[in-house]
Amino acid sequence: MTERQCPPIGVHAFAAGGLARGALRYAAGVGAEAMQVFVSNPRSWALSPGDPGQDRALRDHVAAAGLPLFVHAPYLINVGSPDPLTRERSIASLAHSLRRGAEIGARGVVVHTGSAAGGDRDTSLRHVRDGLLPLLDSLPDGGPDLLLEPMAGQGQQLCRRVGDLGPYLAGLGWHPRAAVCLDTCHLFAAGHDLAAPGGVAAAMDMLTATPGTRGRLALVHANDSMDPCGSCRDRHQNIGKGQLGTAPFAELLRHPVASQVPFIVETPGPEAAQAADVATLKRLRSRP
Repeated sequence: MTERQCPPIGVHAFAAGGLARGALRYAAGVGAEAMQVFVSNPRSWALSPGDPGQDRALRDHVAAAGLPLFVHAPYLINVGSPDPLTRERSIASLAHSLRRGAEIGARGVVVHTGSAAGGDRDTSLRHVRDGLLPLLDSLPDGGPDLLLEPMAGQGQQLCRRVGDLGPYLAGLGWHPRAAVCLDTCHLFAAGHDLAAPGGVAAAMDMLTATPGTRGRLALVHANDSMDPCGSCRDRHQNIGKGQLGTAPFAELLRHPVASQVPFIVETPGPEAAQAADVATLKRLRSRP
């Protein structure tokens, strides 16, 4: 595998001091080759207007360096909610993330696929369609795609396992601007035993066999798991220090489905811990 073909490895960057000033400093400090940021408080409905100067500086740097940049939308978003107010707020928040992603030069905006939250699953999928299709249709050429991230399997989540992406994407009419983000901790928690022999290949085979998903994987969130397979618990651990270990990451980095897709670390701890995780993934990537 040549360096050009290797998946870039990066980090969710903390942006204290500004999106350009803070996030780029953080990314450089951990040796990141790709970056993910928040553009508003991830645990609030408040919509931050951003700083035009910081936006321009980040966009110019991303374009000049060819740095893959992604936005993670707020965690509160649930476009499948049975509550009309939650859906309204979710669409507004996601639209804001997509607009801000375009302003800073992001390739994609990651959003959790949501939950029926006490309602009916089929009705929730109709809410998803009604909420997301207008956003997808309005995306500008050259702007970020929408990256759908399955969750860890707790409660009535709409996408638990990889195969759940099929009916979810079908409800969106296989829209060309709908892509996929897979989180290794989420996959493991939802029952994909990536740590078992052949576990990574089985999950990737399921992805390619699911109708409409081929070629849609745009990002991997690389996180070890504090909890065992099938726990439905979304608790990230540093690479190699959880239930997954390092072998699944080495396999995934070299799997044809993910071999050119950016990997983003979302692991706990201070900057030094994330720098170690980035270094570990780079070392695994370079193995023959």
